[in-house]
Amino acid sequence: MRIKIILMLLVCHGVFSQNSSEKKLTTKITDVTVFLQGAQITRVGEIRVSQGESMISIEGLSPFIDEKSVQVKADGDFTILSVKHKLDYLNKREKDKKTNELQGEIEDLEGRIARNKSRLEVLTEKENLLDKNKNLNGETTGPSLAQLKQAIEFYDKELTQIKSDYRQTLKQIEELQEEKSKIQNQINDMTLQEDLPSGKIEIKVEANTNVEADFHITYLVDNAGWYPNYDLRVKDIQSPISLNYKADVYQNTGIEWNNVKLKFSNGNPNESGVAPELETWYLNYARNTIFKNVYDRINPNPGTLTGVVMDEDHLPLPGVNVIVKGSTVGTQTDFDGKYQLTLPNNAEYIVYSFIGMKTQERRISQSQMNVILEPDAEALEEVVVTCYGGDLQGKAAGIRLRGTSSVNAAKKIITTTLENQTTVEFEVEKPYSIPSTGEKLAVDLKQYEIEADYEYYAVPKLDKDAFLIAKIHNWDQYNLLEGETNLFFEDAYVGRTVLDAKSLSDTLSISLGRDRNIVIGREKIDEFSKRRTIGSNKIETREFKIIARNKKSQPIQLMIYDQIPVAAINDIDVEKVQLSGGKLDEKTGEITWNLNLASDQQKELVLKYEVKYPKYEKVILELHLLNHT
Repeated sequence: MRIKIILMLLVCHGVFSQNSSEKKLTTKITDVTVFLQGAQITRVGEIRVSQGESMISIEGLSPFIDEKSVQVKADGDFTILSVKHKLDYLNKREKDKKTNELQGEIEDLEGRIARNKSRLEVLTEKENLLDKNKNLNGETTGPSLAQLKQAIEFYDKELTQIKSDYRQTLKQIEELQEEKSKIQNQINDMTLQEDLPSGKIEIKVEANTNVEADFHITYLVDNAGWYPNYDLRVKDIQSPISLNYKADVYQNTGIEWNNVKLKFSNGNPNESGVAPELETWYLNYARNTIFKNVYDRINPNPGTLTGVVMDEDHLPLPGVNVIVKGSTVGTQTDFDGKYQLTLPNNAEYIVYSFIGMKTQERRISQSQMNVILEPDAEALEEVVVTCYGGDLQGKAAGIRLRGTSSVNAAKKIITTTLENQTTVEFEVEKPYSIPSTGEKLAVDLKQYEIEADYEYYAVPKLDKDAFLIAKIHNWDQYNLLEGETNLFFEDAYVGRTVLDAKSLSDTLSISLGRDRNIVIGREKIDEFSKRRTIGSNKIETREFKIIARNKKSQPIQLMIYDQIPVAAINDIDVEKVQLSGGKLDEKTGEITWNLNLASDQQKELVLKYEVKYPKYEKVILELHLLNHT
């Protein structure tokens, strides 16, 4: 691969050309703040700084460091002259220990497969030998009846056992092969970055005397992030909601996070912080105005999205990040490259990203979307060599330097604390270890017991079932993010939904799924639905009967929604005739009934309206009626 070397500063004032001693600083990761996309790594280490100028290097880092984000804090009586980050192609990262362990498991599986195949050969030879010796005819006389019966029983027993052993051994081989394939896929994913260079940070320091120094280094890395996920449980409609707030965290940075303290932030350091500005809105004639395609204004959201992500050879890609653009809803592909994602209502685009592959952005156009990712030849083509020199006075452009001293403050180094009031962080008390495999790891963040109001919701014109809705008041105090939610009602899993944390309403409504113990019906009454002509107008009448029955053991509140048409022109007149106490919104035509149903109670509602229009015109009144199946 051709490597482009970019010199950020051509004149370095001899800072790195001097013959300075170099020492390797051993550090370990202690803290990780995981953002929705990316993570901030904190490393600490101790070293003895020699008198004079010296170079301190930290090697074996992730190749995905954002060099602009590197910050150094040092305690000791010395001065940090400069800091630079680079990619080291000569020092490859060591193989992950987990990879070696998995390779050992594959070798063990191959040995077991070989032994089972040998067993098949033995069983085949045994069957052949039995077949060759089944002739019971003697030279002079045939076998007696007793001998024949004994021989038949012997062959039956032996052949049955051989066939049974053969089938069982074949099944064992198939299971072992499947297990081997899964582990091999995991190894392929883990070793994808083996040939990548390692990251390296070099710190130029100057000390008047030998001194012990403590270093804290922080930086941002790509190929890491987290998705909000929830388990929402409702025991019954008299109990509060139990909400388990979880983080599905992943990282494929090339470096394991061993026993680190985790924080999860809803911020995105890669997102632009520039406030938008309005441009002048010039109003022109329609013929001089450019309109967006009507398709851009239609949301073809199918509700749930599934698919397979493959590479250019049509092999499945595990660990691919699949994210709804502009949201925190996301997931990852499994070992077979498959994914499933519950979509929020406003979802339009899906972003597919994977290390070493070109990121794809696809419009949601159907419920199943299969994607082929292409290799990104430019991913690591550029090696950035940043050179800083001269009298930096403890800091350099593009690198933030920090330093203090327990004896004497490091010369002219300022310690800065950044408090971002626009984000929320969750700190996890228990340390976690997260391997660099790209696999999701669920981490519990918070457990909430939330008071909620419950009501049932039904639109019988569109669906015959009633849906249980939980309404949470003042929900913004819980710092929730938009994310997939697993629903459990009355100790049963009822499905998945998306928690719409982007809602601007003071009340957050969550659908808990269908309740089959509430029966809803809607039927057209033909004898009252008719057409007649009066003068120059036609008058059509429509009447529907809506039935609602509560089969539950406790009373419920049920909201039923229906509609009458709204006239788009003055020549059409719509008049309500009977609504059974329903509340009509004149602008939208929506009718609402608020019913209180006791246990095993049934109520009937009547919806009747008339439409008058010119008799030479045609009006379609039943276009939106759906088949209740």
